[in-house]
Amino acid sequence: MSVLDNVDAATNLAKNNEVQLLVFRVSDKEDSAYYAINVFKTREVVESKNHFITQMPSSHRMLEGTIVLRGMQIPILNLPLWLGTTMNKEDIDKSNILICDFNGIVIGLRIMSAYRVLKKNWNEMHSPDSYRVGEDNVVINDTRLEDGSLCLVLDYEKLLADVIPQAMVDVSESPANLKDFNIPEKLKYGTVLIAEDSKTAQKHLKQIFKNANLSMKLFDNGKLLVDYINSLGEDVSKIPAVITDIEMPEMSGFTVVKLLKGSLKTKNIPVIINSSMTGLNNKREADVLGADGFIDKTKSQNIIPLIIEIMNQN
Repeated sequence: MSVLDNVDAATNLAKNNEVQLLVFRVSDKEDSAYYAINVFKTREVVESKNHFITQMPSSHRMLEGTIVLRGMQIPILNLPLWLGTTMNKEDIDKSNILICDFNGIVIGLRIMSAYRVLKKNWNEMHSPDSYRVGEDNVVINDTRLEDGSLCLVLDYEKLLADVIPQAMVDVSESPANLKDFNIPEKLKYGTVLIAEDSKTAQKHLKQIFKNANLSMKLFDNGKLLVDYINSLGEDVSKIPAVITDIEMPEMSGFTVVKLLKGSLKTKNIPVIINSSMTGLNNKREADVLGADGFIDKTKSQNIIPLIIEIMNQN
């Protein structure tokens, strides 16, 4: 669709603490909410009526089935249903499918219509604390459109974990994958700092570190992590490593890397990016900024072995 034609794929958006969002709606009702997804996670928008859906027996109720697009079989997730909206047959006929790529996992999200592409600075994205009602929260942050309308960014990792759990991280692999490693004293007795805004990803990381009997401290965004490090003064000796997502309100992970690696106090702390934005451009940019490692979120069970490997190289 034409709304995607002007997407600027330059990775320096995140480097400059900016993000480009594809804004869409899941209903054509006047009071329907606006939702958004990072354009780097999108491939294209196709009209639903042009694609036959093959149903899958015994699947999750939000997994409608699969379509074949350019020779690829793609699962279609009913995003409106996940958000509590039911589409009738007429709605389905008018709807579109947003083709997305998460860690190389290609899925289709049913939406009603793509609205526009919006560029925002991450400090214009806010953690909606009022939406954080336990582990079932589906909104990860929000921002405003030019007319003041609220636009909600969803926890798509939670959607995948709910509907296609086999596509997510296998936390049970840790600590089995540590048996051949000698854990450095600094890691064993220190506290790894983690910036991650997805409650689903936070839960996975908590379990991984708990399984390994290692200490970690979570922050809901990069700014909170950087502020915490700054509050420690010059003593950062008990921080064996920092893990950061890329997409976060207030401060992106690339900005976290740039600040930590640009400071004499923190430049020697290993910094690892743990992200679902796994394109080569993002990995290259992470390397240019000085990140010590990059790991796909679906492979987060390997993050502790990666920390050990990096620490042993230094």
